[in-house]
Amino acid sequence: MITFYYNLAPNPMKVALCLEEMSLPYELKPVDTRKGEQHQPDFLAINPNGKVPVIIDQDTGARVFDSNAILLYLAEKVGQFLPDSTPVARGELLSWLMFIATGVGPFSGQAVHFKHFAPEPKDYAVSRYLYEAQRHYGIINAHLSGRRYMVGETYTIVDMALWGWARMVPFILGENAWGDFPNLKHLFDEISARPAAQVAVALKEMHSFKAEMDDEARQYMFRHLAALSR
Repeated sequence: MITFYYNLAPNPMKVALCLEEMSLPYELKPVDTRKGEQHQPDFLAINPNGKVPVIIDQDTGARVFDSNAILLYLAEKVGQFLPDSTPVARGELLSWLMFIATGVGPFSGQAVHFKHFAPEPKDYAVSRYLYEAQRHYGIINAHLSGRRYMVGETYTIVDMALWGWARMVPFILGENAWGDFPNLKHLFDEISARPAAQVAVALKEMHSFKAEMDDEARQYMFRHLAALSR
């Protein structure tokens, strides 16, 4: 049994997809970040960084946080959704997995923050982060030219990691952004049609998370605001 601390953001959603693809039994533990539940002492004892997702593997006692670390842990645990066991394939897996972890995710997240939530003036920040998000997705789109998946010839955890953020492309870059990334869109549609992805998306019906980004939510989500108000 896996205890899965989650919400509906891109990083927890990629883990939800992975758990479903692997048919692993899991117990849901919702963490409402707009209510500040990620800053409660009991949650910080699990992840001192105060973010979801986190899993606790009840079989081994292992605690794993950071979404791509979770994907790699689960794949190695069950021996599924990994490329061929060669140094070349392993290098590709780790490179693209970290590219998503350190590039796609952070730049996409900052683009969303400055585009949708930050106060004015913000033109420079919006321009920078939208450019970098666009550039990272462009690299992936070019990599997918002539290939079906991100690593090798089979569906792997790298594709799952990418799917979590690809779901947000229109929100990040605009409703017409998919036109710039046809290869990425093809992979995204293929994964989204999988039964595991449909179950993962349906998690939004399992718990009612706070939807409003009001002043209280901003204090919890953007901790520098709380620090400035002291």
